[in-house]
Parts: sequence; structure tokens; C-alpha cells
Amino acid sequence: MTTGHNPSSSHVSSVDLGDADLNERIAVGMDEVEKLLRHELANGEEFVRDKVLHLAEAGGKRFRPMMALLASEFGERPGCGDVIKAGTVVEIVHLATLYHDDVMDEAERRRGVESANQRWSNSVAILAGDVLLAHASRVMGQLDTRTITHFAETFEKLVTGQMREALGSRDRTGAVDHYMKVIEEKTGVLIASACFLGALHSGASEERIDALYKLGGIIGVVFQIVDDMIDIYSDPDDSGKTPGTDLREGVFTLPVLLAMEEDSDVGRELTGMLTGPLTDEADVERALRLLEESSGRQRTLEVVREYLARADEQFDRLPQIPATMALRQLGEFTVSRVG
Repeated sequence: MTTGHNPSSSHVSSVDLGDADLNERIAVGMDEVEKLLRHELANGEEFVRDKVLHLAEAGGKRFRPMMALLASEFGERPGCGDVIKAGTVVEIVHLATLYHDDVMDEAERRRGVESANQRWSNSVAILAGDVLLAHASRVMGQLDTRTITHFAETFEKLVTGQMREALGSRDRTGAVDHYMKVIEEKTGVLIASACFLGALHSGASEERIDALYKLGGIIGVVFQIVDDMIDIYSDPDDSGKTPGTDLREGVFTLPVLLAMEEDSDVGRELTGMLTGPLTDEADVERALRLLEESSGRQRTLEVVREYLARADEQFDRLPQIPATMALRQLGEFTVSRVG
């Protein structure tokens, strides 16, 4: 599954958040995160450094640090040094999971470059991911015990999601619930953590920390569902993605699972076709056409809107400041990518 994978390699620090002063503060904070990230990963033996810097230097959106910085706007110390450290920790942990994911998925490319496992070996990629976790732990140690406890819980959820995905759903009837749990654990939880830590280290109230933690998890889930929709329904010229990548890998995301539930000829044909990876391009094209004819897209958008309604409940707990508006815009922009 492409869970947690960002299709674009561009940083988000240049995103217009709807307020000039907020744009400036977030841009400055993102620059500080980038400096700390590069400084931290440059530590260690030379033969280790090039491995752990491999994906960091390849790019990435740095979406999680941006969420930490936005969440810090709700406290008395937005963008302070501890917030920068927290945002950097989340990004380093995210990078570590990508190394491990690529080994499990036998990926060949990541962020437009060779994956670490392809360039070196599975063993080197796993060890590079482990070194990244050591770097994250060192920066965490400069914060407080609450951060360390929180990250222990977060990482356990991340690994649980990865294991849940690896083991697969026990039966077709529970496949949708299984998919939702996996993306909540693999994607949602780290974005939720970014918001939690950004709010915590800026001195936000417990009420706001809780609202932002829940909001981050919701935004993470919505982003992942939309990315999975783009894999099926997007125009390659617009998205830069080749439609049907997940189908070729035997990964059945929410639009596919909902289409397969249909009590129709389309649903039955899809269920018959999708028993594993599709290796024949004609089969991929046929499956994509069937998905277009199915209710999978519409039903998936209904799920997205349900999550956005949950997000509204958390927005109601927050003051109406520019950062709140920016977080709302992120949700709306995400949905607009697939209509």
C-alpha cells in the first residue's frame, strides 16, 4: 500500500496559507526544521551519513513539520525552538518508516530516486531506518518525558498498522474496516502526533492540544484516501502518477473495496478479477474502466465528507485565528484534488 507515501517531492513551505504573516512564520519555521534535520543527520560515520541522508536530500513535502508549526500557532510560543525540534523528530521518524516500508514493499523508487534497498541492499536500508530512529530519539531527549512517552505510543501504533497491513484482512467482509484501521495507524497517527507535539511545545492548553491531535489524525486519513483515489481516477498529466499502480501491486484501497461490495455485474466482475496483483496491462485497463462505472468513487467521497464533518467538530473547539483557516483550507484543497 502507498500509505504514508507523498507523491510529490516539493516542500510545502511555499504553500499559501491565506495570511501573509502566517506564511512568513511557517516559512521561517520550515527553514529552521530543514537546518536541524540536515545537521542532525550529518552526525555519525561517513559511510552511514550518505545512507541516512539519501531520502532527506531527495526532497519530500515536509508536511508533518508544517502541521507541527501550524499547531504551534495555538500556543503562546509559536515556532519556538522546542517546536522546531518536535517537527524535526516527526519528520525523522517518518523518513525511518519510508526506509522500512520500501524493504517490505520491495520498492525500486522513492521520491524520484532509487530506493535505499535498491541502491544498496535490504539490510543497509533497514539499518539506515534504525539509525534515523536513533537520531529522532536523541532530539526527543532534548525535550521532555511526555514527548518520549507520547512517541512510544505513536510508534507502537505505527508498527501495529504496518503489521496489520502485512497480515491482511481475515475476510472480504471486513476489508473496508481493515483498510480504515491501517491508514489511521500508518498515516493518521504521525500527522496527529505532529499536531500534538507542535501544540504541546508552544504551550497550548490541554483542550487545544486534544482538538489538534484529533484534527491531525482526521486530516491524515483524508489525505491518504484522496491519494488512493488519485491512483485510480486521476489524469496522469495532472497528477504525475500512473493510474492503477496499487492494482498492479495487489493493493486494494477504499474505492476498490467499496466497488467490489456492489451487488452488480461490475462489482462481481471486479471481485473475480482482483484476487492478487494484476500483471496484464489489459486487465489493469479493464479494472480501471469498471471502477469508473462503479459507485466506488462516489461512496469514497462520502466517507471523506464524513471525516471532514468530524474535523468540523474539532475546529469548533479552536479559536478562529489564521492557522485555523489554514487547516480548513488544507482539508478543502485535498478534496478538490479529486472533485
